[in-house]
Amino acid sequence: MKSVEVQLSNYKSVHFNKTNIKTHFVGIPLIVWAITVLLSLNTFNIEIAGTMLTYTPAMVFFALSLLYYFKLHVKLGLGMLFYVVANVYLASLVSAMEYALWIAIATFIVGWVIQFIGHIYEKAKPAFMDDIMGLVIGPLFLMAEVYFACGLEKQLHKDITPMAIEKRRLLERNKA
Repeated sequence: MKSVEVQLSNYKSVHFNKTNIKTHFVGIPLIVWAITVLLSLNTFNIEIAGTMLTYTPAMVFFALSLLYYFKLHVKLGLGMLFYVVANVYLASLVSAMEYALWIAIATFIVGWVIQFIGHIYEKAKPAFMDDIMGLVIGPLFLMAEVYFACGLEKQLHKDITPMAIEKRRLLERNKA
């Protein structure tokens, strides 16, 4: 498994443009929320010790995602825990609506349009095109950016920035 520094620096290497980063603060949450709604449309029940528990594929997916985030970085994992709980809760409210499927599909498309517009400003392809893990790291990258803006995890920021700059130089060199 790649370290959090490697994964965040790979992601950051195609996310230096401030407009692109701003579009990601809109696009990624829209995409994640839409996926959460889609994964919340079906519920399942399991009986444990005489108690019936209800769960959705969204709960399972995000529980696994959180395990991965915590394994990468505990403090970022804590931030992601709060985000995921809010995200799953808000998605559950919409998933019970009559047009939930269409709302999720429209939100998903809008989120991706915003993402790709950002990459026009960046003049670099999205991270997931080189590494599919970019789809999982995107939300963690945003959480890291929030931490950095708050003055938290300064060492992590110092570690990933030069790595990202070097990776971007290599990408641009290979493009030419």
